[in-house]
Amino acid sequence: MSIKLTNFDVAQYLDDKEVIAEYLSQILEDGDTNELLTAIGDIAKAKGMSQIAKDTGLGRESLYKAFNDGAKPRFETVMKVVNSLGVKLQASA
Repeated sequence: MSIKLTNFDVAQYLDDKEVIAEYLSQILEDGDTNELLTAIGDIAKAKGMSQIAKDTGLGRESLYKAFNDGAKPRFETVMKVVNSLGVKLQASA
């Protein structure tokens, strides 16, 4: 009997606002910018990149590129996507 492994896709589990908020909170706590951008991309994929593109007025292909590993999207782009996801980024002391 052989074991078949599949790739893990976090986007499959990001189906609830509370789960999304907790996921982002953990990523923000770690403080890794690349990880944060990847997480936002994962959430956008879970919500549907076409819908995010429509909500933000940005191109779908551009969004995929903006949230790829190593990409450096503009802050404006990141905030448009975050706002379209229905979550808020907060700072606390």
